Amino acid sequence: MTGRGGRMLAAVGLFSGLFYAGFGGMANHAVAQGASQLEQIRRDDMRKLDVHAEPQQLPGETFTDPEGNAYTLADYAGKIVLVNFWATWCAPCREEMPDLDALNADLGGEDFEVVTIASGRNSLSGIRAFFEEEQIETLPILLDPQGQLSRRAGVLGLPVSILMNREGREIARLQGGAHWNDAPAREIIAAAIAAD
Repeated sequence: MTGRGGRMLAAVGLFSGLFYAGFGGMANHAVAQGASQLEQIRRDDMRKLDVHAEPQQLPGETFTDPEGNAYTLADYAGKIVLVNFWATWCAPCREEMPDLDALNADLGGEDFEVVTIASGRNSLSGIRAFFEEEQIETLPILLDPQGQLSRRAGVLGLPVSILMNREGREIARLQGGAHWNDAPAREIIAAAIAAD
């Protein structure tokens, strides 16, 4: 099309491009602000938290509950989730589990949840005995017996805790144990909930 009609279409196209680019830029700015805020408030154990500049895609491998029902990490989209990969034979994992339970008891709900996934060979009876011994009451028993999800998620040692946003993407990761029920961890979780 030439003439006035062509110029009008070109102007509309230019406006649309700028309009959507503006919204894209605002979204990217919001993501960067959220990451920056998490970076700024890290202290104590949370200094080990690796905050990503951009949310990362997580793998879609399944894991199960004791009844054999299959889940994926995408099933938890809609809330902030702290995914903890652990094992019964891992001393730091065992040490931080009561903190994770207390964190989930206090903050768990519509906006936040702690999801614990036993990676590799862990007997169900061993997990249940450990949960009973430590009075773990709010955390789920979930299993990744072949370690397929763990490997695809880049979990090279245990424990590893992954912080997921409401879209089911990884926004931060902590390798090793941490005091998840202390004020610095709670501040990180509260900031992630507020930012998302």
